[in-house]
Amino acid sequence: MASSQPPFGDPKVVTFPNTTTLDIEERDEFDYSKRSQWLRAAVLGANDGLVSTASLMMGMGAVKQDVKAMILVGFAGLVAGACSMAIGEYVSVYSQLDIEVAQRKRDGEGDGDGGDGLPNPWQAASASALSFSMGAMVPLLAASFIREYRVRMGVVVAAVTLALLGFGWLGAVLGRAPAIRSSARVLVGGWVAMAVTFGLTKLIGGNAI
Repeated sequence: MASSQPPFGDPKVVTFPNTTTLDIEERDEFDYSKRSQWLRAAVLGANDGLVSTASLMMGMGAVKQDVKAMILVGFAGLVAGACSMAIGEYVSVYSQLDIEVAQRKRDGEGDGDGGDGLPNPWQAASASALSFSMGAMVPLLAASFIREYRVRMGVVVAAVTLALLGFGWLGAVLGRAPAIRSSARVLVGGWVAMAVTFGLTKLIGGNAI
């Protein structure tokens, strides 16, 4: 008696080695590329806020040991940087939005501005400004309550180091990238920025002031 099964199995079912139907469904339901817009803005903003504010504070600390001067320049860097990041991200994403809307109109997708998946300029700007501020708060808080100059500088560097590792790891995990490589890259970049700012400010300040 002939078997009722097709000779090559059910043609409607495609299977892959070591892959379950649940795995396929989960990959279909969640696309990590959808995180790219807000993740890019958030991670970039946090790292930029952390590194730029810490570098400004280290530069001030290179020529002036007063804690008030260091906090003041750090706060000014926070406000200016958050505004700059928000405006820059808004303009950039809005340009991308205009391009995609125009393309959808050329493709005949209605008026082009009602579909899913379009970039959101306000979301990107808000995420960038907020994350920049959060990153900038790390060195500010680390330096706020320490009067002793050398201890304050050391605490700022230590706090920034931990935060850089954390931001690098978080961005890698959320984006499914290698965590160690990403964290190391962010950490080394932050150290270089602080060292260069401190050194050049010390050099120029020592000769000019």
